[in-house]
Amino acid sequence: MKSNFIFSCRDKSCLLFLLILFSLFSVPITARAVESVPRYGLSLHGDLKYPLSFSHFDYVNPEAPKGGTLRQAAIGTFDTFNDFILKGVSAAGVGMIYDTLMAKSEDEPFSEYGLIAEKVAVAADRASVVFYINPKARFHDGHKVTAADVVFTFNLLLQKGQPMYKRYYADVTGVEALDESRVKFTFKDGSNAELPLIVGQLVVLPRHYWLDKEFDHADLAVPLGNGSYRIKSFVAGKSITYERVADYWAADLPVNKGRNNFDNLVFDYYRDATVALEAFKSGEYDFRLENVSKNWATLYKGPQFTDNRIIKKEILHEIPQGMQGFVFNTRRSYFSDRKVREALIYAFDFEWSNKNLFYGQYKRSNSYFSNSELAAAGPPSPAEIKLLEPFKDQLPAGVFKDSYHLPTTDGRGNNRQNLRRAAALLKSAGWMIKNKKLVDEAGNPFHFEILLTAPAFERIVLPYKKNLARLGIDIDVRVVDTAQYLNRVRKFDFDMVVWSFGQSLSPGNEQRYYWHSEVADIPGSRNFAGIKSPVVDALVEKIIHARDRKTLITCTRALDRVLQWGFYVMPHWHISTFRIAYWNKFAQPELHPEFGLGLMTWWAE
Repeated sequence: MKSNFIFSCRDKSCLLFLLILFSLFSVPITARAVESVPRYGLSLHGDLKYPLSFSHFDYVNPEAPKGGTLRQAAIGTFDTFNDFILKGVSAAGVGMIYDTLMAKSEDEPFSEYGLIAEKVAVAADRASVVFYINPKARFHDGHKVTAADVVFTFNLLLQKGQPMYKRYYADVTGVEALDESRVKFTFKDGSNAELPLIVGQLVVLPRHYWLDKEFDHADLAVPLGNGSYRIKSFVAGKSITYERVADYWAADLPVNKGRNNFDNLVFDYYRDATVALEAFKSGEYDFRLENVSKNWATLYKGPQFTDNRIIKKEILHEIPQGMQGFVFNTRRSYFSDRKVREALIYAFDFEWSNKNLFYGQYKRSNSYFSNSELAAAGPPSPAEIKLLEPFKDQLPAGVFKDSYHLPTTDGRGNNRQNLRRAAALLKSAGWMIKNKKLVDEAGNPFHFEILLTAPAFERIVLPYKKNLARLGIDIDVRVVDTAQYLNRVRKFDFDMVVWSFGQSLSPGNEQRYYWHSEVADIPGSRNFAGIKSPVVDALVEKIIHARDRKTLITCTRALDRVLQWGFYVMPHWHISTFRIAYWNKFAQPELHPEFGLGLMTWWAE
């Protein structure tokens, strides 16, 4: 917003007054401040939506009553409450027992407001940030949250947490407690505009609780938290109940007003998704977010739906859909060849699947940043070409001509033309047909396994298996339980696996953990495809250090093109709505947030 007046001020006291005055208003962290001034919020590439005086987010009902229970379902089992380590399978919802330094709003692309840290000061050169701990912040045992707890948490996660923490916080060079209420993070330099917000997402663990305990040991010891809920009771591997903390210190902060309204949150575990759906229809739990199109089209029927005891609805959102797909493990010799991966993409008939299996509900995901302005579509812009030109000899020619277009069919199940193209690609990669089987030069058959944890995916994989058989390729489809699935995926012990790479409107440090060569051999990283590309590495760094929104979009689209033409994933599909069903005993605000479901803004009627 531009000023409508001009002023002149030469006295130092006047200038100091103006600095204090301006600090009361949000300034994007990319602004060139003359000095570090504490502010109530941070925004990545734009102004904050909410002013200093805001009392609550627009998508809540600040007068929502407290009480009641929300029951949900989880699939599989759990054996730990520690969500910060690789070991074990953590319980659903356990993150709710902790607060973070700042709280993200769900109606802005990437903005944060005070929670444990009541205010934050970003240095003028953006090479450091200081968080001011709210003096009211408390753990559930009454102990005060201090800067020492923040330092302890950060170092603990780097030393004993999941490997992703070292990559996510790679540009943080130091953390120190300036005093009891101020903690300072120092960065490599000021080029990573996202870092202050990334650090703002840090949970704060109680130092006094963990000092004499084994943090990297997965068990069911109930941890001490500081969030809006705490663990009330559980039955190992079967159910867990959280209770709202009655004297929660941050209940009336603007970021929490109208949220966390249920007295109890219950997660019941089911071994089978089909049984879980029938349990919902029988009233065993209250809310369901559906992700299987066939279920949504055929099974949400019955008297409880026609008489509105169960409400079924779709809610539009603007959340980037990222990329879900069959991930090729390029560590396997038969998937190391780019032509082979492209051939297997030709063998999948999405149009037939969408028509016959998905009831026409989905769009094909052509981008790793689907449903956002970050997606590469059409020929590259001059800015993208300039960015990619230095790597021309390392990239397919198609990168410089157009975005990759997935093969299509007429949806009638006759995929002959695409299979011919696939056969030609396989032949050019050195594979040949002998006795109706595809073999390499040494006579080894092309055979691999698709690892699944959701039985619903079997009906999707089996038609694909038939198409691959026509090419002479044999595959095994293996469905395992959640614990085994996670253990194998973390160790990269798979040939092909289903995974979803979630994205935000402001991609940054997490891209290292998805695609960077440095994490390709680190168990537990999200570089499941095993990508080791200097081009991808360079583009990821450019995204992280983008100075403005325009540059971020250019760099992200360039990365998208390189990933598309690398054929590391056989893309699936996406939908831009939440498909939800719930028993008609809840109320919700009239306004839904653009970038989230907002379930914790609901209340029991």
